[in-house]
Amino acid sequence: MALAFLHRLRDRSSHSAPAAIPRGAGALDLTVHDPVGLPMAGAEISVRDPAGQEVMRGQADPNGRFSATLTPAEYQVVVTADGFRPRRLSSPVAQGERTVEQPFVLEPAPVAPMPTPGNWQIDPDHSSVRFTARHIGLAAIHGRFNRFQGDLWIAPDMRDSRVEVTIDAASIDSGVKMRDDHLRSAEFLDVERYPYLQFSGERFVPKGGSRWTVQGVLHLHGVSRSVQLETRYLGIGTGMAGETRTACTATTELHREDFTLDWRKMLSRGIAAIGATIRVELDIQATQKQ
Repeated sequence: MALAFLHRLRDRSSHSAPAAIPRGAGALDLTVHDPVGLPMAGAEISVRDPAGQEVMRGQADPNGRFSATLTPAEYQVVVTADGFRPRRLSSPVAQGERTVEQPFVLEPAPVAPMPTPGNWQIDPDHSSVRFTARHIGLAAIHGRFNRFQGDLWIAPDMRDSRVEVTIDAASIDSGVKMRDDHLRSAEFLDVERYPYLQFSGERFVPKGGSRWTVQGVLHLHGVSRSVQLETRYLGIGTGMAGETRTACTATTELHREDFTLDWRKMLSRGIAAIGATIRVELDIQATQKQ
C-alpha cells in the first residue's frame, strides 16, 4: 500500500495540472524530443508573431516541455539545439484554449567536416581576443587584446590535437587610456615583468554536436593554472585568396585571485579595480601552413 502511495505521488508530481489561462489569452504547449524519443531539456524555443517579430524566447524544461500564454494569433515556433537541425512549426493559438501537445522531434544536423590534420596558424587579422569584467558594483567593462598569435596542430584523431596561443599583455585595450595604463602597471598585469599571456591546450574533449572542451594551462602573471575553453567548431571555408580556413569560438572565465591579482588589496588602497571574475571570448580563424 505504501509503495502504491509513493507511485501516486510520483505520478502527480510529473503530471502536474497546467496553469490557468489568463482572460483573453490562449496557451501554446509543446514538447521537444530527440530522435529516440527522449526529452531534450534546454532546447531553445523562439515564438514569433505573424509579422515575424519574436514575442517570446525560452528553453524546454527537464521533461522537454515548453508552455506560454499568448494573445490569440497564428504563431511561428522555431526550435533549435546544438548538433540538431532547427525546426519550424506553425501553431494557431485560440482564446481560452491550449494547443494539442505533440512531440516535436529534432533530427541530428550534418557533422561539419573537420580540418585536415596538420599545422594551422591563427590569423590575427580575422580573429579576436575579448574580455568582459566589472568595476566593483558598477558597469561592465569591455576590452580586447590587439596583438596575439597562435598555432593549432590537428591530429588524425581530433581528441589528440593541440593549441598554443601567445598574447601580448601590453596590447590590452579597454578604450580608456588611464585605465589601460593601470591595467599594464605592476598593480595588475605587470607587463614589464610578465610581457605575455600563454595558453597551451593538449586535450580536446567532444561535448556533442559542434561543441568541444579544450583543457589546458594558462600562464599569466607568473602563475600557471588549469583552464577549460568551451568551444564551438564552425567548420571549413574558403578565403578571398582561395585559401582554406577553419574557425571556432571559445569562452572561459578567469578568477583574478587564482593568478595572485588581489582586488581586495587594491580596494583597501583606494584603487577602483576590475572585479574578481573576467569572462574571455575568442573568435578564431586559422589557415593551414604549407
